[in-house]
Amino acid sequence: MKRQRYYFILVLLFSLPAFAKTYTLVSPDKNIKLTVDVKEDITWQIDYKEKTVIAPSIISMQLGDGQILGKNPKLKKAVKNNIKNTIEPLYGQFAKIEEKYDVIELPFDNYSLEFRVYNEGAAYRFLTAFSDNITVANEKVNFQFSDDCELVCLESSNLHGYENNYKNLLISKLGTKSYLCLPLLARVPDGPNVMITESDLLDYPGLYLRRSTKNALAGFLPEYPLEVAQDKGRGFDLVVQKRADYIAKTTGTRSFPWRLVAFAENDIDFIGNNLVYLTATENKLKESSWIQPGLVAWDWWNDINMTGVDFKTGFNTETFKYFIDFAAENGIRYVNLDEGWSNQFDLMELAPELDMMAVVEYAKQKKVGLFLWCVWHTLDRQLSQALDRFAEWNIAGIKVDFMNRDDQIAVNFYQRVAEEAAKRKILVNFHGAYKPTGLCRTYPNVINREAVLGLEYSKWSNRVTPKHDVTIPFIRQFAGPMDFTPGAMNNANERNFASIFSRPMSQGTRCHQLAMFVVYYAPLEMLCDTPTSYQNEPDILKLLSDMPTSWDETRGIKGRVGEYIVVARRKGKTWYLGAMTDWITRQVETDLAFLGDGKYKAVVFKDGINAHRNATDYKMEKLEVNAVSNLIMDLAPGGGWIAVFQPADK
Repeated sequence: MKRQRYYFILVLLFSLPAFAKTYTLVSPDKNIKLTVDVKEDITWQIDYKEKTVIAPSIISMQLGDGQILGKNPKLKKAVKNNIKNTIEPLYGQFAKIEEKYDVIELPFDNYSLEFRVYNEGAAYRFLTAFSDNITVANEKVNFQFSDDCELVCLESSNLHGYENNYKNLLISKLGTKSYLCLPLLARVPDGPNVMITESDLLDYPGLYLRRSTKNALAGFLPEYPLEVAQDKGRGFDLVVQKRADYIAKTTGTRSFPWRLVAFAENDIDFIGNNLVYLTATENKLKESSWIQPGLVAWDWWNDINMTGVDFKTGFNTETFKYFIDFAAENGIRYVNLDEGWSNQFDLMELAPELDMMAVVEYAKQKKVGLFLWCVWHTLDRQLSQALDRFAEWNIAGIKVDFMNRDDQIAVNFYQRVAEEAAKRKILVNFHGAYKPTGLCRTYPNVINREAVLGLEYSKWSNRVTPKHDVTIPFIRQFAGPMDFTPGAMNNANERNFASIFSRPMSQGTRCHQLAMFVVYYAPLEMLCDTPTSYQNEPDILKLLSDMPTSWDETRGIKGRVGEYIVVARRKGKTWYLGAMTDWITRQVETDLAFLGDGKYKAVVFKDGINAHRNATDYKMEKLEVNAVSNLIMDLAPGGGWIAVFQPADK
């Protein structure tokens, strides 16, 4: 028996492939260990503080000719390094980002795999080196968790479910036909919180996840569209009717998107995580000083319900001159003209009731930039002609809407618009969009993106709740800028909210809305309500008109997904603190250690004593504080709190 057993072991040893190799990377702080095994298949594994979080998970890419990159690989000499950089974004949540990571590239025949480990997480991507173009039939992306996990995720029965509410679901309870949009949060039992997403998505379809086994999620990528048709409603969407049996046709020598996993022991530690930005392709624009973040006066959400003016409001010349005056008088950089300024299907045909040339000239005189809304496939069809005209008009930016897809064709549209708009010094705000993947670094004129169930849904539903509001900054905002469009001045508590399309209101208190301007990151930040609504509240108007939209420093103070959040941000020597809660009344205490040395004068906007009855009730007060001061924030149901701290000697 002993001889037979010994013989059996020898057979196993000699049957192992000669190329079997194991490589490890460790994060600079030693908390994360990434292990790559190269055998018949290539797998990656991630341990966090010696606990296996992602068990060995297969990585591969299948080409159209049947070749599988990652199957029976022939490994050449691995290259390992550690990198330290200081990055200064053009705009963002930080003026400087210290980048540190360990990296290894594993080269094979005609392709390689690159792995990185940061203190904040880990990532990998394919790189190919074929002389001819290639067809990618599929890519195998796997996340084999060591345990069943609760997910906080966007679950959808179809592709592109970004404008949805988040759900709490166990992996084991997911439907096998459900699609999960990224980013998603996984809570590992007795382990860290895990955020999964992708970055550097160029010339390739977007990634979704689906349940594959009890503890595992597998990637799904939309196949290449062969036939599309306009939707039968307004015609704004191009709906895919037929798909190919491959996901992409692309150049043979290129890098592919990063598959990214981030870690945080506390939910609040995801605030200010820069992994998506850091792994994106660097700025491709030769000159970008013309790109200016700022606030935007917006017409659509409020349905132009202005009061106390001496003209009939509507989509007309007088109304938009008033918007421009409002912006100019209050230091608001932009005005957005939404649906109605042109024929939705012909950007050359202007609305007859609006003297567009008069509005353009008036905005130029007042030094206010204009944004113009457009349907994506109309813009795509008229791209050069339309952008040339916009450049002649000195238009600052475009708001592009209703893509509602992220197959390769749609993804390439984003890049094409970014490139063509940049040539004409035009900014881009994508709505009806997929999640950010770092395009704002590669093309910084892509200054904002929706990809969220935003405040607009309050016009026709009750889905934009305070619970939702304190979920999205942890998860959706992890991916990048978020055009939620805050600032509602008509506020309602839970029992008296109503969705009225032409007279919209928000759920939660007035200060809940104000705090969004600190908690949410949007370098192009909409003021969703009418000019007269803000003019009737001069203290609030001053608060908002002075509000930065790009920051020098960001700190998550405390919070938990779906419950509450407190965030601090700094611009120059001025600090801003914002807090929000769900429908639960909370008393949140925090110190002010982030202020550093010196005394500060604070202007505070907080829920009024009757905000639980009338959500518009708020109180403004002034304080003197320093770094050792403690603040107690009393938050009403659906409440909020916001303060501005300036050095006392300023």
